[in-house]
Amino acid sequence: MNNMEIFAARLKNARLIKGFSMDQLASAMNNRVSKMAISKYEHAQIFPDSSVMISFANALEQPVDYFFRPLTLQVDSIKFRKLKSRLSKKEEKSIKENISDLIERYINIEEICNESVKFDFSFKKSSDALDYKKAACKLRENWNLGSDGIVNVIDLLETNGIKVLEIDGSDGFDGLSSVVNDLYPVIVLNKNFPSERKRFTAMHELGHLVLNFPDDIPEKDEEKYCNLFASEMLIPESLFKKILGEKRHDISYQELKSIQLQYGISCDALMYKAKDFGVISENRYKTFCIQKSQRPDFKKLFETSLYPEEQSNRFKSLVYKALSNESITVSKAAVLLRQDIEQVRKDFVLA
Repeated sequence: MNNMEIFAARLKNARLIKGFSMDQLASAMNNRVSKMAISKYEHAQIFPDSSVMISFANALEQPVDYFFRPLTLQVDSIKFRKLKSRLSKKEEKSIKENISDLIERYINIEEICNESVKFDFSFKKSSDALDYKKAACKLRENWNLGSDGIVNVIDLLETNGIKVLEIDGSDGFDGLSSVVNDLYPVIVLNKNFPSERKRFTAMHELGHLVLNFPDDIPEKDEEKYCNLFASEMLIPESLFKKILGEKRHDISYQELKSIQLQYGISCDALMYKAKDFGVISENRYKTFCIQKSQRPDFKKLFETSLYPEEQSNRFKSLVYKALSNESITVSKAAVLLRQDIEQVRKDFVLA
């Protein structure tokens, strides 16, 4: 691709990241550039002068050099599963381009720091999708987790070669997973959700990466097995039954709260697990669900987040490490972090 073609593709990507239509972009530029002109720029029919280029960069909140970086990632591999996605096509496109931009910057800083971590794809070939407990047990063994709780799910995933990206998503977006360019496993989470939900979603998406599903499995069954895998990763059945016992008439909120605090899994997920493994009866679980639907105070109590917040910090840490080692300049760090230079300088001093 020549510079004009690269610019055309990048301009469209940047517009989609912002969620702008061409009319909205023209408006953000105070109509300095018309919708028709934007279309011509995006189709590589014309090329902007320096002042228009700066206007595009300001309106789309991207550094000028973004528009000239060769495209190295294919976001077509990123799919939204029908059962989980309640997003418009516009929102999906925005998320895809956000992911592409984040991964590009992530890979860039890994290369600068020489700290790429490879994910062991061989595990996927040896797992049995329908035996999620066996898969979870094997992965826990491979990652030396034993039967203990996982203190920080996001750190665990990134330590083992999975890039975790958090985006500012709407309520209609939980998360997704993909292998970009057949090389980079990625899990994307909605950063606005409470910790327990993010942890469960992250492990659910890990299930999509490691479980070897048959091609003809219905999507609802795939989602079910990934949920069961997530639950088993967060607290194995053997440990769960050791805490609560094999058979119970009922489980108190205080018991569930204690497990929630220690293992970072919601009371809802714990009650479902208790029902699924026969610790409580189907009828008791149905009663629990009815109480939640009829009593707002009961629902609020069981849905209150208690586990400490987790965030993806590896990317940011690598940027400041490179800055400390003088491998990059402050301006390069600002470009990677999408922050202004003064903020980077301030954070660097505080670090």
